Amino acid sequence: MVNIKRFALNFSPVLQWSLVLFMVFISFIMMLNSSLQESATMDELAHIPSGYGYVKYLDYRLNPEHPPLVKALAAFPLLFQDLNFPTDRSPWQSEINGQWAAGAQFLYESGNDADTIVQWSRIGPMILTLILIIFIYIWSKELIGRWWALLPVFLFSLSPTVLAHGHYVTTDLGAAFGIFIATYYFVKFLFEQSRKNLIFAGLAFGLAQLLKFSAVLLIPFFIFLIAAFYVWKTKSEWHQTAPLAKLKRFSARFLRYLKSLILVFIIGYGLVYAVYFVFTINYPIEKQASDTEFILSSFAGNPDSSLETCKLNSKIAPARRIRCLAEVNILMSQNKILRPMAEYMLGVLMVMQRSSGGNTGYFMGEVSASGWWYYFPVIFALKEPIPSLALMSLAFIIAFLNIVKNFRFPTSIVKKFFDYLGTNFAEFSMISFVIFYWAYSIKSPLNIGIRHILPTLPFIYILTAGVMKKWISSGSNVIKRELWGKLTSLTSALIKISLKSAVIIILIIWYLGETLINSPYFLSYFNQFGGGTNNGYQYAVDSNYDWGQDLKRLKKFTDENNVSKIAIDYFGGGNPQYYLGNKAEGWWSSRGNPKYESIKWIAVSINSIQGAMGNLHPGHIRKPEDEYKWIKNPYQPYAKAGTSIFIYKLE
Repeated sequence: MVNIKRFALNFSPVLQWSLVLFMVFISFIMMLNSSLQESATMDELAHIPSGYGYVKYLDYRLNPEHPPLVKALAAFPLLFQDLNFPTDRSPWQSEINGQWAAGAQFLYESGNDADTIVQWSRIGPMILTLILIIFIYIWSKELIGRWWALLPVFLFSLSPTVLAHGHYVTTDLGAAFGIFIATYYFVKFLFEQSRKNLIFAGLAFGLAQLLKFSAVLLIPFFIFLIAAFYVWKTKSEWHQTAPLAKLKRFSARFLRYLKSLILVFIIGYGLVYAVYFVFTINYPIEKQASDTEFILSSFAGNPDSSLETCKLNSKIAPARRIRCLAEVNILMSQNKILRPMAEYMLGVLMVMQRSSGGNTGYFMGEVSASGWWYYFPVIFALKEPIPSLALMSLAFIIAFLNIVKNFRFPTSIVKKFFDYLGTNFAEFSMISFVIFYWAYSIKSPLNIGIRHILPTLPFIYILTAGVMKKWISSGSNVIKRELWGKLTSLTSALIKISLKSAVIIILIIWYLGETLINSPYFLSYFNQFGGGTNNGYQYAVDSNYDWGQDLKRLKKFTDENNVSKIAIDYFGGGNPQYYLGNKAEGWWSSRGNPKYESIKWIAVSINSIQGAMGNLHPGHIRKPEDEYKWIKNPYQPYAKAGTSIFIYKLE
């Protein structure tokens, strides 16, 4: 009997890890299947050649707006291929950040096989996605147990949003990966403050900075976490400490925590410096300095050669004073020692500038460049599968009711909060990050896709699973209490558990069905609230729906329908002429109806259609000739290539 029990205990982790690896495998297969059918997306046109420039030539002149790690991982397999890279052309030689032109030349104009380059480049991001799934399981099992940890793994590995952006050469899934493991190791360090954990926390923080610049938000977030941890530790030991010893003990702890936090940042940025040092070795310092100066020429106003914005006693508006950062960055780029960090800082400043400026986009029938404060809550409600929304909503309601139930009177709030911190600090960290990151995202006018809130998904899924576990466990506790009690009470408890379990199982099956039915069109996925995958464009486009992924499907349509010539208004990272050759004629609305040039077909990316026809936000201007007024019934095309390219037969 003992041997059977021991075997069961030993076999259980093996079974659980087998299920995790199975979900990892399924996630990989679904991403790969989708990837093989898709052309390059918009941002991949810039990221792929940039990464190749980093790993092949150790030169960072392309795409400084994003950190290098995802792009470098993507480009690494390309080193083993015989590729032509246009280092002899102006986008590389003389242009400033000529990433788009360099990408077009590298993929489509240098005799390379574009599809081979794109597919091999996507392996790196997919591997990052799969490793993140494993990390989600590792942290989840520590918090909610091995079996319940499978729920957030399931939700994340089969999320349409994750399956879409997890296989593209972009930094969004990388951001989720970096922020998650950085938070994991930092929280781990807070509870086990060893030298090893400190080093891991620092390296994970640095890794996050190398994956996406939004990870800079980890700096204030970590300050907040360590402050909360310090207050909790101090409060829990306050009454057990002699009055005369309090100042010495808690001030020493404060200094120790401050030192540890600084060391985490130093280790992290040491890693950042090392990576940027390698990737700027062959970037001529003169070009780096001139590129930096040009790129930042409009940052927070005009250049400030006198450094007036850096003087503490100068009477300059705060919005203008930030120009000092640009001037410091320019000076750093001219220094051989500091220039790796100058390149990193340049990227951060470029992101700040772009985020504050917004991006012209279509949302809920309107075209605007100023953004919408409600963009991310609405787009999340429309693109997250309804079953997972139901689980999240149920978890929120249960958690809220528990708070209300346990609330007695105001004086107990502080005590209950500190008791909660002591037993649920990791959960508190996740909740805090979700609130913090969502608040930052909602405030930003850069509204171009649900991908920007990807870093919060792992935390949301884990928190949801944790509440679901407590919900089910509350019924099992009743059974234990009533085990030797009345039969009716026991029966009632069993029924409650069965009903709760049935609800979760039904939602899980529904979630799986949503993913399978909508494969491989994960990028364009919208739930039923958003009209489904076929009609989601009515609410939002760009990287939510149309990022240029369907160009290969357009080629298939023209081949199957014997189309000899087709006008194309394409939004994305592909090249219509590369795939369709002489069949393709580049087009735009103001050129007029192509039928007058004997072209009977036109294909238009839905992103262009919505941009041309959406209602204009006050102050936004669009010329009438750019509105495709000559297309009859633009939302009723003759056919569609995939989900995102509308095809019209002109008569």
